[in-house]
Amino acid sequence: MFSGYNKHDGGSYFSKGKILISSKQYISPLVCGFAAAVLSIIPGLKAFACCLIVPVAAFFSLYLYQKINRNKEVVTSRKAITFGLLTGLFAALFSTSLDALLTLITRTNDFVETLPNTEALMRDYNLGPIMEETIKVLKVMAADIKDSGFSALYLIAMLFSNLFTNTIFGLIGGLLGMHYLNKKLSGKN
Repeated sequence: MFSGYNKHDGGSYFSKGKILISSKQYISPLVCGFAAAVLSIIPGLKAFACCLIVPVAAFFSLYLYQKINRNKEVVTSRKAITFGLLTGLFAALFSTSLDALLTLITRTNDFVETLPNTEALMRDYNLGPIMEETIKVLKVMAADIKDSGFSALYLIAMLFSNLFTNTIFGLIGGLLGMHYLNKKLSGKN
């Protein structure tokens, strides 16, 4: 393997057989992931975060990457998957951080506000002792948030939930973006 810069694969550097990707490649997923996170904490848009905002952000990360690098090549599935996963990952990290910051400042959030309705719904299912223990844990998390504005258990649960949903929907958005961009590129040729 040779050592040097290869502009044909997105700016990778080869060194002793190991690929080191340039940090320039991660700018568009980072920016689009942050934008998706900001939009996902807005109360009216929060419901659309996973299924609409994150896939659109993944598409725009591919689009921006092509525009920034003036790249007219076909988007590979590997690049689409990478950009989708990275956009979802950055969106999850930023949205969890922003949600934790807002919760710390206001000492309330959607979880605290909807807990009474959640409890009533869970009691309708009559799940027995498992349900009672779950409700106790949820009430402890809500009490921690009301008292100090922070609950470690809530933060961990939100982080894992956001990581799971945002990376999956980011992946879907990346693949749909690949399809659209490649179709658009083939239409120009």
